[in-house]
Amino acid sequence: MTPVLTDCRVPFAHELIDLARTDERVVAVCNDSVSSSNLGEFRSLFPDRMFNVGIAEQNMVGVAAGLANAGLIPFVCAASPFLTGRATEQIKADVAYSRANVKLVGMSPGVSYGELGPTHHSIEDIAWMRALDGLPIVSPADEAQTRQAVRWAAEYHGGAFLRIGRFKVPSVSEGQSPAFHFGIANTVRHGDDVTIIASGVTVSRALAAAELLADQAISARVLNISTICPLDADTVIAAARDTGHIVVAEESVSRGGLGGAVAELLAESVPVPMRLLGVNTFAPTGSVEFLLEHFGLSPEGIAAAALELVGRG
Repeated sequence: MTPVLTDCRVPFAHELIDLARTDERVVAVCNDSVSSSNLGEFRSLFPDRMFNVGIAEQNMVGVAAGLANAGLIPFVCAASPFLTGRATEQIKADVAYSRANVKLVGMSPGVSYGELGPTHHSIEDIAWMRALDGLPIVSPADEAQTRQAVRWAAEYHGGAFLRIGRFKVPSVSEGQSPAFHFGIANTVRHGDDVTIIASGVTVSRALAAAELLADQAISARVLNISTICPLDADTVIAAARDTGHIVVAEESVSRGGLGGAVAELLAESVPVPMRLLGVNTFAPTGSVEFLLEHFGLSPEGIAAAALELVGRG
């Protein structure tokens, strides 16, 4: 049976509308990205609660901070490279340092824009946002996690960064209750020989890689890290101790990204052999599928890294 694939911007928008219907404080702020942020229906339903500041990302974050200081709950929606790159100073000063109740929503992260190239790819956003003190980073992997993460963000008092992908993904949360729990990693597959740590779009690919490894008698554990910051240290350390090998697969740079966070943790606690797979250089031109394969983020690429790590490659 062919799995249902979901563009996570769709459940994000639906959940935001549901929240807005019951809480008048919920507003949306964007940078002339109503369509790409999937906010068209929100604008139609709540025209007075949709703030389109134009292509002015620094101003966008400042406006959101002002709205938060006035008691509203702003969701700032923009393509992740422009939100995190152009407005880093405002995110640092107006949101993280000021502890403003602003929800930063990085749309279409990683290599989601495919052929538009490195100017539109958002591979550094996790590293940039991880460097800021006290800013949670959440990267849901499927529809259920996206809905629950949006609801968590609305209830959480303080700044937060949500990374919402556009590349369609299958469900990876079946049997997980809740699908998303802030600060807690989901063990979506148990295994004893190697652990594959993934987030967002790479989780389903890590699960597929584990199936390939099983065919070669390699038992792979798969962790879905939906909360990148703060990292679920207990679960990651336990996986390192249990399996002795760690592969991290992420749609971002490993330097400062999820791979960096895992490496920093394990270097001080349980040093084990690791492979960090990510988009660690500017990408060539191509589709999202091509680019993920190019950087070793296909199921076959992840499985090959795990086999090499455990000495079976």
